[in-house]
Amino acid sequence: ETRVVRVAIYCRKSSDEGLGVQHFSSIDAQRESGEYYVASRKHDGWIVLPDRYDDFGFSGGNMDRPGLRRLMADIAAKKIDCVVIYKLDRLTRSIRDFGQLMDAFDKAGVRPE
Repeated sequence: ETRVVRVAIYCRKSSDEGLGVQHFSSIDAQRESGEYYVASRKHDGWIVLPDRYDDFGFSGGNMDRPGLRRLMADIAAKKIDCVVIYKLDRLTRSIRDFGQLMDAFDKAGVRPE
C-alpha cells in the first residue's frame, strides 16, 4: 500500500511588476512546474495540497513573507510531508535562513524537493 505524501508547492516572485497585466506569470509557471513534478511522483502517493503558498513582490533575502509564514505554520501543524520549489532561490537567498528552514523541515519530518 502506498502512503499518501501531502505536497505543498511554494512559489515566490520578488517583483510584482506585471502581475496585474499578465495572464500567466512566473508564479503560475513555478506552480505549474511543481504540479507536473508532483504528478510524476503520483505512483509514490504524492498529492498536491490545494492551499497556495505564494509570495508576490517579496524578496528572498529575509523570511518575512506571508506565504512562507503560512507554509511554516502548516509544517508545524503536521499538514505537509514535502515542499516542492522551482529553484532554491525561490525559497531563500540567505544561507543562514536556509539553515533555519532546513532545521524546521527536519524537525517536522518534511523533505524539500
